Amino acid sequence: MFLDFLVSLLLFAIVTAGLAWPLAARLRLAPAEKILAGAALSLLGVFVFGWAVFVFHPPTLLFWLLPPLALTGLAESRRELATTWRDADARALLVAQLLVSAWCVGWLALVQSYSGGGWAGDWFEHWERAKFFLEHWPLDRNFLVTYPLTARPPLANIITGAFLRLTRTDFAHYQLVSTLLASLVFLPAAVLARRWGGLRAIAVLAVLFMVSPLFVQNATFAWTKLPAAFFALAALYFFLRTHERAPGPDTDAATAATEKNAPLLAALFAALFAAFLAAALLAHYSAGPYAVALGGAWLGLGWGRRRDAAWWRLTGLAALVGALVLALWFGWALAHYGAAGTLLTNSSATSRDVREGNQLLKIALNLRDTLVPHFLRDLDPALIAQRSTWGWLRDWFFQCYQLSFPLACGSVAWLALLWESVRAARTAPVPARRFWLWFGGCVTVLGVAAHGARDHWGLAHICLHALVLLALAWLAARWSALARPWRLALAVGATVDFVCGIALQFGVQSYALDRWLTPNRPPDEALRSYSEPAFMNLVGKVHNQLDFFGDVFPAPAPLVFALLAALLVCALMRTRVAR
Repeated sequence: MFLDFLVSLLLFAIVTAGLAWPLAARLRLAPAEKILAGAALSLLGVFVFGWAVFVFHPPTLLFWLLPPLALTGLAESRRELATTWRDADARALLVAQLLVSAWCVGWLALVQSYSGGGWAGDWFEHWERAKFFLEHWPLDRNFLVTYPLTARPPLANIITGAFLRLTRTDFAHYQLVSTLLASLVFLPAAVLARRWGGLRAIAVLAVLFMVSPLFVQNATFAWTKLPAAFFALAALYFFLRTHERAPGPDTDAATAATEKNAPLLAALFAALFAAFLAAALLAHYSAGPYAVALGGAWLGLGWGRRRDAAWWRLTGLAALVGALVLALWFGWALAHYGAAGTLLTNSSATSRDVREGNQLLKIALNLRDTLVPHFLRDLDPALIAQRSTWGWLRDWFFQCYQLSFPLACGSVAWLALLWESVRAARTAPVPARRFWLWFGGCVTVLGVAAHGARDHWGLAHICLHALVLLALAWLAARWSALARPWRLALAVGATVDFVCGIALQFGVQSYALDRWLTPNRPPDEALRSYSEPAFMNLVGKVHNQLDFFGDVFPAPAPLVFALLAALLVCALMRTRVAR
């Protein structure tokens, strides 16, 4: 089984790194940008390949073309690959990504059953969706007995299904691929951090991701929100590059733009921006607020050039590329399900609460509850009611880190972010201040409004993942400018977040706390002591006879903890080396 585990990791790495590398290597990008563009284009390529297999029904053995194509691409552009590896930024980015991905897989190995707050069922729905595209189930299939195919976009499910066809179509491999795919959201966040804060920001961000409950909990829960955040942050990066008059300091001399090639670079960046933004929408509809914010910013920043034919050509190119990517899914869905069956099946549209009551009032109250943590308000705690003391404590913190936007950034980090943002705004150019105020405000408001129904706990977990991870990238970039008291406070806050949001979470999901603290308690009694959503997840696992990753690839808990500790120490040491 260990060999199978290594093969799965190797296949994922080869295809993600190599499938689009010949194209990325030839683009006029800095080495770190090539890695980001290559990974995003490779995943988009896997989706297109998998979508063609689904639509045209050739043998699924064709998926085995992906690894040799990727290896051929790496071999063909091996000189560019060696040059990229010699670049300090690119090397730091790859090493940090490996640490972050290994960290997520280590925690995944401890999960015996999913639990946390009200999260229940979504993991099984996406597991079924991956099999739907791989095995060509009937088009009228409803998932979780409720949701039709068009209630969710297909990109992440198809990518996951493609990798399952290369390994084994079971739930353990599905969990592994989902976690690896989710962990890649570090790549665009790190490139953004490097853009703002230099080489050390990459190493600092790796540590911030590793101690972030929001990131680790989402990366190990098998759904599609972090893949959408990956493409959304990649789109944001190339949006920023498109609107530069000249390349930033992260572009090396060999690829630095001049006035002569600036239009060509702008077209390249615009095409990448549009392709990745469309891919984000096809991964999860939570990317919708980011599409609206960036689309509005595109028009706002370009309004002064509305009489410039070059700006219209650039806008037309971006619109065409985005439309082509979106047409793969929406064109097919419209042909098979019609307009209503395609556009009105998501829970944001079908929920009865959306059609009842004052919608503006609900949005305002949901926004308040997303910004103000639950323990500062009066609400019904029935959702997390249970007999397990540590289960209740875990859920209490889980609701803080997943549903409250400030605390999702970290118990102390949100204060540091606020402080540094005010400091930076004093010297930032007016257009930059306007853009970030628009982007952050638009995503926050629309990300809450997209839910529609009233939720008293908060809604940061619906659409704000990418915004939280972007905030961590900004904090990593500003780390060197922070005073020593701020760094100490952040270290203490990160320790609290790790203990309360990660160690406690996986102590419950592995049932280790039950074994350690109540060893003589009957297993059935311990399992029933948790909340109703937690018990529903366990019943779903048992009823469907699913083996989790930790069941198929068992490892002694002390060994896993030792490896995780080694990874964290290595990440911390790299922050000092990169100083």
